[in-house]
Amino acid sequence: MPRITDYSFLFQSMFGTSRMNLVNNIQLSQINSSSVQAQLKAAGIDTNSKQYKAALSKMMKNGNGAMFTNVQAIKNLMSQYDKNGDWVDPNTGLTGLAVTDENRNSYKHIISIPESSREEMFELAKKEFLRDNGTLNGDTTKREDVYVNLYRKMNKDDRLSAGWTMEQYEHQYRQAFAAAAKAADPSWKAGDPIPSGALDGITRESIESTLAKSGSSFVKKSIDVSI
Repeated sequence: MPRITDYSFLFQSMFGTSRMNLVNNIQLSQINSSSVQAQLKAAGIDTNSKQYKAALSKMMKNGNGAMFTNVQAIKNLMSQYDKNGDWVDPNTGLTGLAVTDENRNSYKHIISIPESSREEMFELAKKEFLRDNGTLNGDTTKREDVYVNLYRKMNKDDRLSAGWTMEQYEHQYRQAFAAAAKAADPSWKAGDPIPSGALDGITRESIESTLAKSGSSFVKKSIDVSI
């Protein structure tokens, strides 16, 4: 999942430095002054753009009024946002993947995601479960590819929740595989070879048919045995 990117390295704390060395630097507390705004516009920065405003918001959040920045640092930071002021994930080129203090918890809910993406995850999870004997190898897994493919199918505002939802499905798939391995050999544990044929009868549909939403995750449906 996407991470919050810290841009504090773009700022320079200039305490104790002579004014002669500050010619090309801009103090954050003065960034909205007419002289600084004119300097930015002369450098080709549209200070009315959503891209600039997003970068400025990030700078003010990470810094304080006594810190300094410069035109190039501002341009560098602006390049991380699109024309709508949305952060662009550098690995995928997609927006809507920034986890912030504001959305850290709100995106964690189940939404509808494409069946094709669930099938892709099921097949990959099964393949890697068999290959790695029930363990999850972070060095060889192709999980990220499945998530990126999913994100490309979703609207910008739904991408984080889609990723969260996929995580819940993935967890349930792997739980079902482990249960099947244990059913075939009660002594089986993660890291042991998977009993031959243990996963043959498992389908994505059979797993999903047993699931019910509970808060922000899935649980197994209860069985009504009353008469």
